[in-house]
Amino acid sequence: DRCIQAVRLGAYGFIDKSEPIERVVHEIENAISRGRMANELRSLRSRFDNETALIGDSVPMRTLRAAIARVAPIPSNVLIVGESGSGKEVVARGLHRLSPGSNAPLVAVNSAALPEQLVESELFGHERGAFTGADRLRKGAFETAAGGTLLLDEVGELPLSAQAKLLRVLEDRQVMRLGGSR
Repeated sequence: DRCIQAVRLGAYGFIDKSEPIERVVHEIENAISRGRMANELRSLRSRFDNETALIGDSVPMRTLRAAIARVAPIPSNVLIVGESGSGKEVVARGLHRLSPGSNAPLVAVNSAALPEQLVESELFGHERGAFTGADRLRKGAFETAAGGTLLLDEVGELPLSAQAKLLRVLEDRQVMRLGGSR
């Protein structure tokens, strides 16, 4: 009972006072080893999180990494273009990681996967009662990403009406939920 409680409270193990000293030494060595491994894991995770996932050392890759580092601190909208599978999302995540809003969320939305009737609600949110079935207020992707980064993948696949509203949001820097008045 005491053993279970000790482990629940964070103990690595439990040694009864009647155990031989060799067992005590062994458990201490294991605890030190676990602590070192935990520190190494934290260090590796930190290094991985701070590095971009762009692999390669060619001139174009170095140029791309330099461009990301140059653009990321600037609070602006960025359009990333490229073939499918070329790493646009990796670039967007690199921009986010180096941006002033890196501690805020990065919200990725696959625009092509949104059902047409839900596009505006997903992007801009809606007020309670804005349409049939809107029984509560819902934040959209813009509000969810506030202070961080909103990645709109396949933005060209949005319906034209949603693209027009998106353009207005980008120009005015204000989002209005469906059914909202401000």
